[in-house]
Amino acid sequence: MLGTLHARDDGRFELCFERRLLHPVAKVWRAITEADQLRAWFPASVDVDPTVGAKLRFDLAPESRTRHGVRDEDMTLYGEVTAADPPRLLEYTWDEEVLRWQLEPIYGGCLLRFTHIVDDRALAAGAGAGWHATFEALDALLGGRPMHRMALFDRADELASTYAGQYGAG
Repeated sequence: MLGTLHARDDGRFELCFERRLLHPVAKVWRAITEADQLRAWFPASVDVDPTVGAKLRFDLAPESRTRHGVRDEDMTLYGEVTAADPPRLLEYTWDEEVLRWQLEPIYGGCLLRFTHIVDDRALAAGAGAGWHATFEALDALLGGRPMHRMALFDRADELASTYAGQYGAG
């Protein structure tokens, strides 16, 4: 269930994941849009208003700051909602990158399709490992078993060489 990487015509890269979740679309939608749920699994604090044109502010989680050795720097990034069709589609920018969430009801739950558009193939490997671990944390949260953020980072570290090899960045 590794994410896939595709070159785009514009020179950027699409990192794509599909996850079958054993939860209804409405529950998954809340997990990807409500601040209290996002804090349990998403790599930054953000308040999402799923309205096209809404402005977003992403603050790197304290555990992320510690893990990456960020001290006094302002790690706030900004974005904007570029597409929304609740509870099926949410797309927004995160600084210069694009994140797209698509939810589709399937028998027994929901199919989550996620796309992250990045500028650099080398960055995609780290992002792939991070998102892979993040989606494991999302699934754990949805199942009532929240994952500690440091365990999420450890899992991403375990996956890093796999993704580097998969994406030709290692």
